[in-house]
Amino acid sequence: MPASAERYLEVQRSEEFAQLRHRLRRYIFPTTVAFIVWYSLYVLLSAYARDFMAIKVVGNINVALIFGVLQFVSTFFIAWHYSRYAATKLDPLADEIYNELENGPSAEPAATATDGGKA
Repeated sequence: MPASAERYLEVQRSEEFAQLRHRLRRYIFPTTVAFIVWYSLYVLLSAYARDFMAIKVVGNINVALIFGVLQFVSTFFIAWHYSRYAATKLDPLADEIYNELENGPSAEPAATATDGGKA
């Protein structure tokens, strides 16, 4: 049985959904800020600290090349870490919300409705 628009709004107002949003935001916002700062540092150093970025570390490998490669490494690390975070903190709660939405209200309200009908 498909859920109605009213049911979606009820789920959106639920404590579980608020918790899911909180967990997502608690991860996304700091991670995004950290990555933007890290990327901006790379860009600013490339533009204004050319002598520093040109320092050769090993052979023809300089600081700029290392920072550039670390941009890719940090991107892959963030993606990997997010997938682990989502699998442990977000997906179980999202699945619970989805199952409740698809299968109707939980047993507690149904028991209350049945008890109310008997009295």
